[in-house]
This record gives sequence, structure tokens and C-alpha cells, in this order.
Amino acid sequence: MEEPVLNAHNKEEYPPMHTAEHILNATMVRMFGCPRSRNAHIERKKSKCDYELATCPDDAQVAAIEAAVNEVIVRHLDVTVEYLPKAEAAGIVDLSKLPEDVSETLRIVRVGDYDACACAGAHVKNTSEIGTFKVLSHDFENGRWRVRWKVIPPQEQP
Repeated sequence: MEEPVLNAHNKEEYPPMHTAEHILNATMVRMFGCPRSRNAHIERKKSKCDYELATCPDDAQVAAIEAAVNEVIVRHLDVTVEYLPKAEAAGIVDLSKLPEDVSETLRIVRVGDYDACACAGAHVKNTSEIGTFKVLSHDFENGRWRVRWKVIPPQEQP
């Protein structure tokens, strides 16, 4: 099958960090019932995501988020891609963040059975390539919880 032509992507992500963002998003949705991050800045050294929450997660909840993301990573889940018509994808993933001019065919990225998301970015092939997820800091203001985090690559593990 010929690969569909999709909307151009505006940035080349660091695949381990970008895939960890998918896992973090799914974890936040599962734990807090909030939408996926509405604003994310994903970089090789550190990243940040903003979530709409009623209250600031306490230290125990932040530790639980970190632990949950790492539990998914160590499951060594395959990261796969499929192409679906937009109408079919709408039944599987949230399309609210996509641009209005999005193509009729969407690229759906799945992290095992844990997450599915329409995404044009770069990802690892398996979560074993990510390393360890670490929350660096977080703050809360006017219903926006910002978390700053990084991944420690497998080759840099103690």
C-alpha cells in the first residue's frame, strides 16, 4: 500500500521524548479525566506539558504519574502506525487539536494497548527505547498544571 500524503509536520521531535509525551498524555487522561495536553514543548533535554485541572496534583499524585508512565515504558510495548480516514479515526482518537485543514487521511500512532493518537511526529519503535521518565518540576495557575520532565536514555541508566 502506498503511504498517504499527510499535512506537513512543523518540527522534528526527539523520538523517545515524543513517545513519552504520548504515554504521559494517556496517563493524565486515565488518572485525572482531563483532556490531553493543550500545550506541549517537547525537546531533547527537557520538555513541558500543560493540563487543564481543577486543582494542583499533590506530591503523591505527581509520584504516581511518574510511576505510571514508567510502568508503561517497561512493558516494552510496540509503537505502531496506521492510516485511517478522518471519519473512522474520530471514533478512536480526539481530533479537537488538529488544524482545520487536516488531510482526510490521518496517521494514528499507537503505544501498544495504552494510547492511540493522531500524530505526524517521530516515535520510537518500542517503549524499551525511551528510558526512564522523570518529573523535574511542576506548577499550577488558574486551572493550568504545567509539568516539566525529561527522559533518561537507557544507555545513561546507572
